[in-house]
Amino acid sequence: MATPDFILELRAQIGNTELWLPGVTAVVVRAVAAPDGAPATAAADADATRPALDWSAPLDPTAVEVLVVQRADNGHWTPVTGIIDPREEPAVAGAREIEEEAAVQARAVRLLSTEVVGPVTYPNGDVTSYLDIAFAYEWISGEPHPADGENVAARFVRADALPPLNPRFSRAVARALGGQCEAHFSV
Repeated sequence: MATPDFILELRAQIGNTELWLPGVTAVVVRAVAAPDGAPATAAADADATRPALDWSAPLDPTAVEVLVVQRADNGHWTPVTGIIDPREEPAVAGAREIEEEAAVQARAVRLLSTEVVGPVTYPNGDVTSYLDIAFAYEWISGEPHPADGENVAARFVRADALPPLNPRFSRAVARALGGQCEAHFSV
């Protein structure tokens, strides 16, 4: 679903006036097969052919894949993003967006950052700014595909071979792989 119903209802009342909305960025990571081809120990909820991720240390970009989607509206590659519904927990919203957009199940493991994005002016004249809350997610199951029409492609890509991402998304991926427990925020 491209625009949630609650936003369409607001727009019917306020027109193109700037909206302040909560958004979520979901950086989904999964391990690749062990480099030597040997079977690896897997997390209990992950596919048995994939090694478990150690989120307490930096992740090797040659040993993990990141889920990226190619947006239908502008062709850009991004992690999964979305708008948080009223009264929805942000990490739950990210998991929902991952499943809706890419047909993948994942669990949130760490808050990465909060930052303001916008204002963004859309082709129809709507103006929106977002409080973006970024999380790292660990893949549980599912092979990605564009599931809801918002994207034309969805795939896991090895972290050292990602398509070009804008600076905000590059920072979010770097934070997901970096091993730091502290979330980034501006003061």
